[in-house]
Amino acid sequence: MIISSTLGGKKQFKASGGVKSNGFGNGEFLPEMEEEKSTDVVIVGAGVAGAALAYTLAKEGRRVHVIERDLSEPDRIVGELLQPGGYLKLIELGLEVLSYPLEKYSSDVAGRSFHNGRFIQRMREKDTTLSNVKMEQGSVTTLIEEKGIIKGVIYKNKTGEEMRTYAPLTIVCDGYFSNLCKSLSAPKVESPSCFVGLILEDCELHGHVILGDPSPILFYPISSTEVRYLVDVPGTKVPSQLYNAFMVAVEKGNIRSIQNKSMAANPVPTPGAILLGDSFNMRHPLTGRGMTVALSDIVLLRDLLKGLRNLNDAPALSNYLESFYTLCKVKPHSYNS
Repeated sequence: MIISSTLGGKKQFKASGGVKSNGFGNGEFLPEMEEEKSTDVVIVGAGVAGAALAYTLAKEGRRVHVIERDLSEPDRIVGELLQPGGYLKLIELGLEVLSYPLEKYSSDVAGRSFHNGRFIQRMREKDTTLSNVKMEQGSVTTLIEEKGIIKGVIYKNKTGEEMRTYAPLTIVCDGYFSNLCKSLSAPKVESPSCFVGLILEDCELHGHVILGDPSPILFYPISSTEVRYLVDVPGTKVPSQLYNAFMVAVEKGNIRSIQNKSMAANPVPTPGAILLGDSFNMRHPLTGRGMTVALSDIVLLRDLLKGLRNLNDAPALSNYLESFYTLCKVKPHSYNS
């Protein structure tokens, strides 16, 4: 049985496997049962949550298959602020990939701002240094379900060929635009506003929040020469020291917008699969908490799964996954909701 399918009719699929020695890399495809044994975890999405999770679980010895819709550098105007607690989680996970602004600051505990796409690419590069991580570009269309248990996913690879891959655990963290979220939760998404943003070049500024009318405006550095300008709605005067850079950015036409969303976590416990990151819950980007929550959830999941070496023990795995959701809910409301 398949769920959340965008496919029609009966189709033939290849099992996505690797060389027979370890299930990774290029080689002949494995039979379905061998394929399921060659991968421990399928991760849907390689954004901040997916890339960090892949590295974390692989370091624990899990064999991980990551499927990401687009492996080129992301171009987003959010996901660029990491709270102090999130930075500590990043260090705890061994993902110290932030080269800016650390080179100009002491190693004290502080929040960080950075370019989202460059940050994600550095984490993906860390993933590819591990032999037990297979990262592949493809679009996941379907969760494979057998007797109430998620067994893997169906996806289209980079060339458009429809494939299947199997694992005892599937983790969906395909983010803001998740097409699988509704299969594993009962989401109630709110869209309170839009962010409009651009990059101001050749200027320096520490992070600022301007409490303007009708809405706040954010300025924060994303590199040593770039400042992100982000506002819910236009209408407030630009600070004088940024005016020239602002007008140049406007003339270049580099103005971006994105719909802000918030979504409380409301998962439906499903054996063999869980949600993580923005596909699990979202808070308004103005709070700058999303990545901190995701990294904290990854630490929680890593520590939970240490008690279960055999992920093929389906009943035990289901108990661990339900525990994960329960522990996420007991976090303070200001931290995870």
